[in-house]
Amino acid sequence: MDHRWDPDQYLVFADERSRPFLELTVRIRAEDPAEVVDLGAGPGTLTQLLRQRWPRAQVTAVDASPEMIARARTVPGLRAELADLRTWRPAEPVDVIVANASLQWVPGHLDLLPELLAALRRGGWLALQVPGNFEEPSHALRRQLAGRAPYAAHLEGVAVPGAHDAATYLRALQDLDCEVDAWETTYLHVLHGEDPVLEWVSGTGARPTLQALPPDLREAFREEYRLLLREAYPDHGRGVVLPFRRVFAVARRR
Repeated sequence: MDHRWDPDQYLVFADERSRPFLELTVRIRAEDPAEVVDLGAGPGTLTQLLRQRWPRAQVTAVDASPEMIARARTVPGLRAELADLRTWRPAEPVDVIVANASLQWVPGHLDLLPELLAALRRGGWLALQVPGNFEEPSHALRRQLAGRAPYAAHLEGVAVPGAHDAATYLRALQDLDCEVDAWETTYLHVLHGEDPVLEWVSGTGARPTLQALPPDLREAFREEYRLLLREAYPDHGRGVVLPFRRVFAVARRR
């Protein structure tokens, strides 16, 4: 089931979303790569950091969303390519592939890892980061609500994210003859504003669910979801704390 991404909604929490990208890419030890690709680059605002780090490299932002790629094409110095990361293949092997907060949308994405590594030159780097918070209330409540009438009839086949733990990525990449660094971090984001957790998930994990519903049910779903999230993530006067576990792996092809 297709859905459309909104760059502006995604960037509401740009600072919080940038931290995992920075902590992922700092572990890439490529010194002077010629070709760097950001798979699932979104609006390209983080991809430009790769351009700043490796100014001599050709840096390409790849995303399947026309809205995101249209925004990425406005970022100076980037090449932007509209493509699905599941089928994207470079004309020639590249030096660095970054997949930050994108593989969780690909069911069975462990099976994609050999293809991504094959797109690298020998000695090239693959860096991935995926959310690991799918058992948190923000996701669990959405699933519970989506399984109820009258919403369930409209949500069969809707895209939902999923990922593995760090040890699973470590083993999978080691089995593909890579040197691997894998780890997990749980951020405690302090969010402010009215219903900030709803705002957060509306730009990412809950967006396909919301878009799959007809307008009248969408508003009803948002209202029920909003109340559930308010109860799960109370504001005690100092902001709402959103725990967010993320999983990282950086692999170098031998």
